[in-house]
Amino acid sequence: MKPPEKMTQLCRKIVHVNIKWSILGRVSIFRRFFRFIWDRILVCSIGRRPVNYTKLARRDSSPVEGIVVYGDEDDEADLSRVICNGYETDSDLVSLKISLLGDCQIGKTSFLIKYVGDEEEKSLQMSGLNLVNKTLSVQGARIAFSIWDVGGDSNSLDHLPIACKDSVAIFFMFDLTSRCTLNSVVGWYSQARKWNQTAIPVLIGTKFDDFVRLPPDLQWTIVTQARAYAKAMKATLFFSSAKHNINVNKIFKFIMAKLFNLPWTVERNLTIGEPIIDF
Repeated sequence: MKPPEKMTQLCRKIVHVNIKWSILGRVSIFRRFFRFIWDRILVCSIGRRPVNYTKLARRDSSPVEGIVVYGDEDDEADLSRVICNGYETDSDLVSLKISLLGDCQIGKTSFLIKYVGDEEEKSLQMSGLNLVNKTLSVQGARIAFSIWDVGGDSNSLDHLPIACKDSVAIFFMFDLTSRCTLNSVVGWYSQARKWNQTAIPVLIGTKFDDFVRLPPDLQWTIVTQARAYAKAMKATLFFSSAKHNINVNKIFKFIMAKLFNLPWTVERNLTIGEPIIDF
């Protein structure tokens, strides 16, 4: 038998260990209790149970670099969406919203029809607003343009918030043969920036085929003023003609190049009498 003194020390150690485990057990209980309470608070605040996240695979077939998406694993079957360069899309479809702003009778609708052509998928027409969609394929990816054409009268100003919000680019358009429509660009730009400060600004002069019939000194004056406005707006300037399809498609290619960091090989053209491109 062990001496009484050693037995006493052993009993003390056993009692000490039992006390420690008892304290740890109580702490664990309290910890679980507070975690339970915290989970209940989260459920009440967000209206659903805590979410477990799982990484969704990125499609290798997409030619545009994607961003990883995370979703609720219980809803994984419904999550077939990918984000490409910040734009939410289905599969390989990239949706881009563009707004057209400017005065009445400057050729916005003709410009739009020339670009959309016979490939128009659907359109929505209402007083002061025209919405047209066009989808095209670029290196295996589908680009869906949603183009919002805002009427140029005062009654159309109510459509500016919905037309400009979430647009990746805003086309500020004017008639090259009418300087007053160029002066109006300042107001359109000021109003548009109230609703969208990140869209790429593009200044577009229409009816270039009529513009070249003007006296050279008047052409020079309009070119100089348009370039000054474009510089102040930090916008790229294009002269275009819907009738002769001058720079119409090129403008949309420019937007895609800017958005997706694609090579842009078009050179500046500042020659009076030729369709100006300035950036």
